[in-house]
This record gives sequence, C-alpha cells and structure tokens, in this order.
Amino acid sequence: MIKLIKNYWFRRIVGSLVVLLVVLILNFFLFRIMPGDPVSTIIDPHFSPQAKQHLRAQFGLDLPLYQQFYLYVKSLVTFNFGQSFLSQKPVWEELRTRIPNTVFLLGTAFMLSALLGIWLGVKAAQKRGSALEKVVLLAGSISFSFPSFFVQLVLLMIFGWAIPIFPIRGSLSVPPPSGMAALWDFLWHMTLPIFSLVLLGFGSWAIYVRNLMIKTFSEDYILLARAKGLPENKILWGHAFRASLPPIVTMFLLALPGILSGAVITETVFSLHGVGKFLLDSILGHDYPAAGAAFYLLAIITIICNLTADFAYGLVDPRIRLGRKME
Repeated sequence: MIKLIKNYWFRRIVGSLVVLLVVLILNFFLFRIMPGDPVSTIIDPHFSPQAKQHLRAQFGLDLPLYQQFYLYVKSLVTFNFGQSFLSQKPVWEELRTRIPNTVFLLGTAFMLSALLGIWLGVKAAQKRGSALEKVVLLAGSISFSFPSFFVQLVLLMIFGWAIPIFPIRGSLSVPPPSGMAALWDFLWHMTLPIFSLVLLGFGSWAIYVRNLMIKTFSEDYILLARAKGLPENKILWGHAFRASLPPIVTMFLLALPGILSGAVITETVFSLHGVGKFLLDSILGHDYPAAGAAFYLLAIITIICNLTADFAYGLVDPRIRLGRKME
C-alpha cells in the first residue's frame, strides 16, 4: 500500500480526481450565487406564481440544495447532463451537434498555427541575425499583441463586408445546401475564423521555439556535431530540434485546453454553431445543466492533457523516467 501511495502515477491520478471534484463543487455553487434567476429567462414574466413554481419543480430547482448537488454530480458522472433550460432539449443532444464544428475549427487552427510557428521558429534560430529572424520576431510579437476579438472584427469588416469574399456569420448558408455543396459551404464559412486563429496563434509558437533552439545551439554536443562535419540539416532536425522536443510537446498538450476558451470569442464574433457560443449563451441565460456540462467536459479535457503531457515527456526524452529514482 505504501509503495502504491508513493507511485508517481497513482499520486497524479488521485490529484487529478481531487481537482475534478473541486471543479464540480465550484461549478455548482458559483452558478447558483450569480445574480439572476434561470426561471425568469425561460418563461413569460406574466406567468402566474403557480406556473413558475411548476417550472421550478420540473427542473428540480425547488429541491433542497444538497439534493440538487447530489443530482448534479450524479448526472455529470454518468454523462446524463439533463435538459437545457433554454432550448428544452437534452444537453448532450445540443453538444453533439456542436462538438464537430468546434473540433474542426480549433483543431485545424491549432495544428496550422503550431506547425507554422514551429517551422518559423526553427528557421529564425538557424538564421540568427538575418532579416528572416527579424521578420519572424516582429510578426510574432504583433500577432499576439492585439485582442483576438479586435483582430477578428477587423478581418470580418474587411473580408466579409468591404470585400465580401467570406460570409459574415454562421457555419452554413441559409438554407443549407446538400451533398458535396454542403461540405464546400461549411469550409467556406470556416476559412476566415480559422485564418484569424492562425494569425493570432503562430507568433507565440515561433518566438518560443526560436528561443529554445538558440539555447540548444549553444550546447557542447551541437558544437561537437558541427566540428565532426555533420550536415547542417541533420544537426538542425536530428540533434537540436529533437533535444528541444520535450518542452515543445509539453507546450503543445497544455495549450489544448486553453484554445477552448478562444472558441467562446471566435464563435461569438462569427456567430458559429459551436460549443463556445453554446457555453456563453448558457452562462448568460443561467442554464445550469448546459453550463455545468460544458465546464465539466472542459475540466476533463484539461486533466487528460496534463496527464498526457507527463507521459509524452518521458517518451520524447529517454533521460526522463517519471516515478523512478535516479540510480
């Protein structure tokens, strides 16, 4: 038992479960102490007190707080998120229709910005002092210096209104086309939001990787490899970049939960049918089941990414063995 408690992964998993429990408790109480009443957002203010009470009973809002908490935890643990106050539909049904849009938007933008930023960062470090490095540093600094909503509104004004190349709102045209035309229409609507996220995201990757690579280039084994006359590309990718992989992989995995918060702003600006817009509407409408489910899924994704980062760190750097003592 003592060995189990001392085991690194056992402690990490137990700690993650404790974090998840804290998130559940905070979600439950924070939404209920917020000003406003969920019933007032879904019924006519002229309804009788009896009708309001009946609606409260229908959603379990008339129960004591401890019973509401028990039902809340039970529903989240079993992934039975209940019924949305606003749409009167099951929360999971609402999420199921929106998750693909959000995954495509954020996944594509994240991969493109990471790949572009990493490549530019490596090239800037390789050509230190050149015009390329100066351009990368300047572009990278500018890319995350402006608020995301400001950049997206400017892009929307230019390419959606002044030069109407892209649609100004929605994930699909109204009425939506069918067949292959629907796919092209979806991609057309997603192009500008994805471009905005790549424009905002590549700079941090480029500067971070450039700094990592410059530090790695000063290591003795890189100088030795050059003294041996190894090809520059082999030194760059096979030695320097590989040695820089652990922090890059960690940053990659830990950045995944953070980009979900960007979905709220992006999907709101472009009026996309996604989880971010659904989360914002749920919070503003005091939709407890929907908001609780969205934050619960976000917490699970964050915990999984943290655990995966620990595991991947040991894979990309053989010198690291988590949970083992140094011999």
